[in-house]
Amino acid sequence: MEFDLREYFRAAFEDKLLVKMPEREDDFLTPATRLLEKRREMVEVEQALNSQKEEFQMKTESLQQRSTELEHKEEKLKDSLFKFDKFLKENDSKRKRAMRKAAEERQLAIQKEREFLRLQTENAQLKCRKEALLHRQEKNSIYQRYLQRVLEGTDEFQEVQEMIDRFNTLMVTQEKLLQREVKNQEKIEKEKAQLLHYQEETRSQILEQNNQLADLQGSLEKARAEVLQWESRWAQIQNTAAENTLRLGRVRMATLNLFQIITKHMHIKTDISLEDTEEQLEKVKICFMDLEAIYKDLKKTDQLSPSSAILTTN
Repeated sequence: MEFDLREYFRAAFEDKLLVKMPEREDDFLTPATRLLEKRREMVEVEQALNSQKEEFQMKTESLQQRSTELEHKEEKLKDSLFKFDKFLKENDSKRKRAMRKAAEERQLAIQKEREFLRLQTENAQLKCRKEALLHRQEKNSIYQRYLQRVLEGTDEFQEVQEMIDRFNTLMVTQEKLLQREVKNQEKIEKEKAQLLHYQEETRSQILEQNNQLADLQGSLEKARAEVLQWESRWAQIQNTAAENTLRLGRVRMATLNLFQIITKHMHIKTDISLEDTEEQLEKVKICFMDLEAIYKDLKKTDQLSPSSAILTTN
């Protein structure tokens, strides 16, 4: 067989079992219509599967017949090997092609057998899926009946799908509200955390300010004590200054009296101001130095004269 049976079975399987149904607007179909549509699809699938089984059985019989023929030919070839060894040697290339073709056909038969097993597996899977769909359909029929009764008891909706759409809309709205609530809750928690942080910072600042206030109060008390001490010292300084001022006034009066006496007795004319105590003292000093010098000279003169010596002896 020169054609590829695998490609043939694959194309037939896709054409008959995996045919794409025309798209419909399922949103506008009632559940009963959907159920009939599913049943119709299941019937079509079963018909296609039965047709495929018959065709596959025919192909299998043909393959078996072909395999028998190949075995018969192989026996003939084996007999011919002993009789026509020389001929086979001359036509070795032809024999190799024949054997390669036989190997390919055997490999093809093996592949078809594998394909048959695969189709059997898929058939079993389709049956399981069919049973699951029937079970699911039977299980969901209670909801269909319930929704139908609800629809009959209300005037707001005309179809069951309208109620389902309304329910889905409400669920989406609820989900959005829940998400918004979660975000608001997170925001509240964040604000609470910030408030606690601010409160802690405020407490720390108040404590720091209280500590600074206590330090300032201590400094104030210390400053007050120093003020009292300095006020006491200032009063003492003022008293000392008053005493010194009185003493200075007395010194200046004594200096002025002494200056006036000296200038009067010594007939000294001066233009020194009566308020210039330093100049007055300087003048008095000069006068006393002159008097001391005179005294020393007189004392020397008395020591040199005999009369003074006699007088001193007496």
